[in-house]
Amino acid sequence: MVFIDAHNHIQDPRVARSLEDIFATYESHGVVFSALNATHPDDWATVASLAKRYSFLVPNFGVHPWFIKDLPSNWKDTLRSLVTDIPSGIGEVGIDGWHKEFDTKKQEEIFLAQLAMAAELNLPISIHGLRRWSRLLELLQNNPLPTCGFLLHSYGGPEEMIPSFAKLGGYFSCPGFFLSPDREMKLRVFSAVPEGRLLLETDSPDQNLPEALDLYRLASAVDGKRINHPGNIVAIYEGVAQLRGISVESLSTMVEANFRRLFSPVLSKKSPTSQAALT
Repeated sequence: MVFIDAHNHIQDPRVARSLEDIFATYESHGVVFSALNATHPDDWATVASLAKRYSFLVPNFGVHPWFIKDLPSNWKDTLRSLVTDIPSGIGEVGIDGWHKEFDTKKQEEIFLAQLAMAAELNLPISIHGLRRWSRLLELLQNNPLPTCGFLLHSYGGPEEMIPSFAKLGGYFSCPGFFLSPDREMKLRVFSAVPEGRLLLETDSPDQNLPEALDLYRLASAVDGKRINHPGNIVAIYEGVAQLRGISVESLSTMVEANFRRLFSPVLSKKSPTSQAALT
């Protein structure tokens, strides 16, 4: 049985001093893939360096909708060079309705530029749509998409939208944060996700699980506050398996097949040595 974290940010300075412990935990639990998502040109080099050192990391490069200000003029050229030269997807990108002060027009412009690149190069793209799922669906319905599909990171939209997103090639990624009692309705949506479209994620170091479910505790290297350990992906599998009424083993098989399908354009470019280390 293997585990896969479909979306995280462990390049974050908050977890920098804990990486060796995290990777030892990965090995002990059989975590074979960990999709590492950049957020801004400032962290692209760190993500690239980590992915070069650790074959189980699947890098994604992009501009998060929270960090669209003050982008260098050549950001798109740099992004294209990275995803062309390094086996990688695009992410985390998207649109956001939580931070009301953000320029929604600019968000969409930056998102659509990255979506177009993913479609042109047929790369998986990890998409943020917090509180803007309806608008996100409109944009996806009216723009070219990668044939391999796209990942809806921490999908928080309604159950009714699942068929429309799935028809376009969407995969739905469930975070451990939804295992909280006050997020039960969000979690329940994932019981309706088709078997061939389900993924799981930690979003580490963010989106803490309920403390009672934490398998591993981790303190931020920046301010000492509790943050989400990537090893908690195991607890997420257990929670979602219970939700769907299946074994963790069955869920593991399902999620691995889905991840390999979505990220096939990236995984196919990894060297034979890297592939051997991952299987």
